[in-house]
Amino acid sequence: MLRLEHISKIYPTGEVLKDVNWEVKTGDRIGLVGVNGAGKSTQLKIITGEIEPTSGEIVRPGSLKIACLNQEFEVDPRRTVQEEFWTVFKEANQAQLSLQEVQREMESASLDELDKLINKLDKYQRQFEAVDGYGLEARIGKILPEMGFAVEDAERLVSSFSGGWQMRMGLGKILLQKPDLLLLDEPTNHLDLETIEWLEGYLKGLNTPMVIVSHDREFLDRLCTQIVETERGVSTTYLGNYSAYLQQKAENQAAQLNAFERQQKELEKQQAFVDKFRASATRSTQAKSREKQLDKIERIEAPTGSVRTLHFRFPPAPRSGREVVILKDLTHIYDEKILFLGANLLIERGDKIAFVAPNGAGKSTLLRLIMGMEKPSEGSAKIGEHNVIPGYFEQNQAEALDLEKTVMETIHDEVPDWKNEDVRTLLGRFLFSGDTVQKKVGALSGGEKARLALAKMLLCPANLLILDEPTNHLDIPAKEMLEESLQNYDGTAILVSHDRYFISQVATKIIEIRDGEFRVYLGDYHYYLKKIEEEKEAAELAAIEAEKAAKKAAKVAKAGAKKK
Repeated sequence: MLRLEHISKIYPTGEVLKDVNWEVKTGDRIGLVGVNGAGKSTQLKIITGEIEPTSGEIVRPGSLKIACLNQEFEVDPRRTVQEEFWTVFKEANQAQLSLQEVQREMESASLDELDKLINKLDKYQRQFEAVDGYGLEARIGKILPEMGFAVEDAERLVSSFSGGWQMRMGLGKILLQKPDLLLLDEPTNHLDLETIEWLEGYLKGLNTPMVIVSHDREFLDRLCTQIVETERGVSTTYLGNYSAYLQQKAENQAAQLNAFERQQKELEKQQAFVDKFRASATRSTQAKSREKQLDKIERIEAPTGSVRTLHFRFPPAPRSGREVVILKDLTHIYDEKILFLGANLLIERGDKIAFVAPNGAGKSTLLRLIMGMEKPSEGSAKIGEHNVIPGYFEQNQAEALDLEKTVMETIHDEVPDWKNEDVRTLLGRFLFSGDTVQKKVGALSGGEKARLALAKMLLCPANLLILDEPTNHLDIPAKEMLEESLQNYDGTAILVSHDRYFISQVATKIIEIRDGEFRVYLGDYHYYLKKIEEEKEAAELAAIEAEKAAKKAAKVAKAGAKKK
């Protein structure tokens, strides 16, 4: 269907892609992985023709129709949902708009004007039919419920829907074009868990081949049939999902290391023979022969070390009291919406808790209430009184940095007593080295800002970490190091995240915000999913039993009425 052959891409700033080779076949769902800056989005742009490769070629049929769902969904908030879907069909949309305009003019037209307008109406009607307007209308009517929209939603404004629902619009518009290949660039960014799981299920049901760029490892695990890793500009293809890729990569590196070490021992042995007998009167010929053989041997390369990534530990802090956070009879109303209603919760020393709920349910607001940045409508949200030292990483922490300061100044101003060498050492652990420490914060990427904000947070020892979406903008290796650091952290951690893999690696308790209350699940994320499924099955069974009981009661009542 589509094949990349020896693709390279060189920018003025350096070489991004060196030798990229992989292909998409019917039924494939390929995950592109690699650190930030590895060239994943560049490969998507080369596939769509947005940019040209420096060398190599894309082999594809001329008729191949490619569609791309970008990180930012292209929707107009001023349109209705139906109008937004119609924009996919430009000719039909224009004919329909012209028809609507003529119909509006006819409502107030004089008898003299009416004849002209009827002719216009007939003209646009023919245009609409010529581009199969009614067939397209039926296709839109069919895809709206597939995307989860109710019939009445068609006339609602796009602006009245959340980002997750706008993503559904963007996806629906793409699928209306009937693409042969679907490209997805970070499709789960900023979506809540419920929407991510809907998207997973929907994409699984499609037959369309797809290429996915994502840092969401759970998403890659559940969807992908192949993983293509780009490391130092070179691509490697692994069969299976993300977990299979990790296992295969580890096995490949171990096998390559063994082969390399065996060859090195043999080469050393043969070189020692050559060195010993090169000048020997009786064995010099044999030595020269072995030397020639050594020159012909194809050398096995040592496996490339892991790509450099951040490495840190949260600084030690004094032990806190047992009660770390106390929420008592908490009620909070935000924009006339009740987020919490008489909710109670005790968070104890050593807990690692993840709050989960759909977007808008109050997760970030709850963290601000705990930090005292907002006051509850009723009740209380307090940090424990006995030696609790909080550290707060807010969702827009990276944006809160001073854009005019350099990376070096951002850290140095927090710890003016530190030597430059000490500041550089800390920044080096967060992948800021050389001239990058002198870059202005405003010139940093989203991922670099997130790393800098984390580095800044390290400067203050805390025994309570409150982290709101800490993995936003982090690539997979950086997420892995943050997970490891939190696993080794001996304080209390409260997390809000849409990254299910991150939650499953760190949280030992899950608290779901539902109907204004806290539902506590004493286990990790997979335990929580299992319990949710059990609750759903129990509710369905109860509904069936209730329906049976109602029918039986109605039958008994009917029989009683007949006797009378």
